[in-house]
Amino acid sequence: MFAQEALAKAGHAGSMSLDPAMTRVDGSALRVLVVDDEPNIAELLQMTLRYEGFEVRTAGTGRKAVAIAKEFSPDAMILDWMLPDYNGLEVLAKVRGFAPEVPVIFLTARDSVEDRVAGLTAGGDDYVTKPFSLEEVVARLRGLLRRTVGLKKSSASIIAVGDLKLDEDSRDVTRGGDLIDLTATEFELLRFLMRNEKRVLSKSQILDRVWDYDFGGNENIVELYISYLRKKIDADRPAMIHTKRGAGYVIKAAVSQEQT
Repeated sequence: MFAQEALAKAGHAGSMSLDPAMTRVDGSALRVLVVDDEPNIAELLQMTLRYEGFEVRTAGTGRKAVAIAKEFSPDAMILDWMLPDYNGLEVLAKVRGFAPEVPVIFLTARDSVEDRVAGLTAGGDDYVTKPFSLEEVVARLRGLLRRTVGLKKSSASIIAVGDLKLDEDSRDVTRGGDLIDLTATEFELLRFLMRNEKRVLSKSQILDRVWDYDFGGNENIVELYISYLRKKIDADRPAMIHTKRGAGYVIKAAVSQEQT
């Protein structure tokens, strides 16, 4: 029943639309990292959450989970307590070292009061025991994200990547304290890049997010506006906007900033 439920939902995944209240600030899907060493459970959760509109990655070991979390920057984690290498508490401690605010739901067959207290004391935000209902996991995840994402959206008016700062309220952009004058389109492009720091974005993704979805122009307009941004953001400074040939563009702190 557990498998049939998820498979039935996954078959309709293409028809899902994103709830604006359950998206990132830039409007893209919220990211969830599912960590479980039982492939069937990980796959079922992945299919179900994708159907619900989330972007999902999975990991079967603690080491892989930590590595993916660094690259994927999840908005939430569903974390199995027992893994082949680290246990859930160790994974949580390592991830919280570089992502201190990411909410975590523990998933485990251990349901003693002591285990629950240990997980919540270590920083877990919720605790679901196996066997579980898919609806329960989704409901708990949505409730958790409504609280955490809502707080982020209300307070995160300033985006920072290295010494580059963008204020979404005042629409001021500075690098190293120097004010940078941007057009409205340049501002939206920079905001999308900064909201996805260290993530390579394709030209089509940028077109869809910065320009209208129905925009019928050539993808060369993306190259043009990237060049405009570089002249303003990277002029006489270490480069922050990089081209990944055949893949797209990525923004990250300059090497000198990452090392300090």
